[in-house]
Amino acid sequence: MRATTLVALTLLLAACSNQPAQVASCTANVEQLPPVAIPAGAVSREYAIEPEERVGGEGAVAAFDIDAHEITNAQYATFVEATGYVTVAERRGPDGAILGAAVFDRNTGMWRIDQAANWRHPEGVSSSIEGRDSYPVTSVAYEDAEAYARWVGRRLPTENEWEFASRGAGAAPQDVRAEAFDANGHPIANTWQGMFPVSDSGDDGYRGLAPVGCFPPNARGLYDMIGNVWEWTSDSYEGGAPNDVGQPSGEMPRVIKGGSNLCARNFCSRFRSGSRQPGDPGLGMSHIGFRTVASTP
Repeated sequence: MRATTLVALTLLLAACSNQPAQVASCTANVEQLPPVAIPAGAVSREYAIEPEERVGGEGAVAAFDIDAHEITNAQYATFVEATGYVTVAERRGPDGAILGAAVFDRNTGMWRIDQAANWRHPEGVSSSIEGRDSYPVTSVAYEDAEAYARWVGRRLPTENEWEFASRGAGAAPQDVRAEAFDANGHPIANTWQGMFPVSDSGDDGYRGLAPVGCFPPNARGLYDMIGNVWEWTSDSYEGGAPNDVGQPSGEMPRVIKGGSNLCARNFCSRFRSGSRQPGDPGLGMSHIGFRTVASTP
């Protein structure tokens, strides 16, 4: 059932990009931070750098609050322990086989569907989240993220909410590097430095995922809105570049935002608030996570 998903994974790789340099420092205990209140307003889209940006990310936004950081392994573990929830990757498909999740192999530069991969083992059977409580949870499908959000009495953000929280009312900068690097070219987000997928120098301090909060927060006080992991939103992905939407699970793709640690300047450059890509909601991936929101009066 999942073989055709590899086609979509290739497309999803066209959802990341970057280059140069500075070591990140994890000093703040951001897991203790409360959600950040975002006032009502509107988000604008004045131009499109990539074809898929011709739609989405525009319109009024009611007041809401949003998690200061991506949901962590520790937070998700608490949810699973309390509810006994079983993620999509851990379930069996119609053929009786464990569905698994998609894993990016840094040795080969290729994606694979790994039946042993899930949120507890995001890179497959030999991997573990032990000692990684503060890392963002990954390999969670859309419904897995929704289930957590419902449990905490919250929901997933809309695309407009996500963008408004990320940058405010203005349009995304035309400089594709502006939200991932500072004016001196130093990394302010966890992306891929070097030639993707051949070599990641790790000049930002990480080859792969970083714990939440290792890079400076944005103007709202939100961490890792750009880079680290793509984040699920509640909006269906409609429109964009021709033939850029793979739907191997048969479900309508959902918009994912923010780019990830796999985004490199030589490959797609989608580490900006205006970037958007289709995520297969029935598939957990090792570079997709989420955060939650709640409407406020």
